[in-house]
Amino acid sequence: MKNNNKKIKYLLPLNINIKKKKKYCFFKKKKIKYIDYKNPKFLIQFLNEFGKILPRRITGTSKKYQKLLNKAIKRCRHIGLLPFITDDLR
Repeated sequence: MKNNNKKIKYLLPLNINIKKKKKYCFFKKKKIKYIDYKNPKFLIQFLNEFGKILPRRITGTSKKYQKLLNKAIKRCRHIGLLPFITDDLR
């Protein structure tokens, strides 16, 4: 029997470079200084369909504005403009 030098090929993952869309702070870009808690149509953008506040890693807001956003949403809920829990908000 002859010794055949067969090359063993391994399955390697494909090198696909997926460029992620860079997240940016919406409030810094639009130069918004104050988040109005009396505007539920604007605040709904930062809630998911169950009424939970979206985290920074998803929205891309900075830490400073995320705190202000949380405070505004909670105030809006407290005065009754936004519901605390929903089945389908959007």
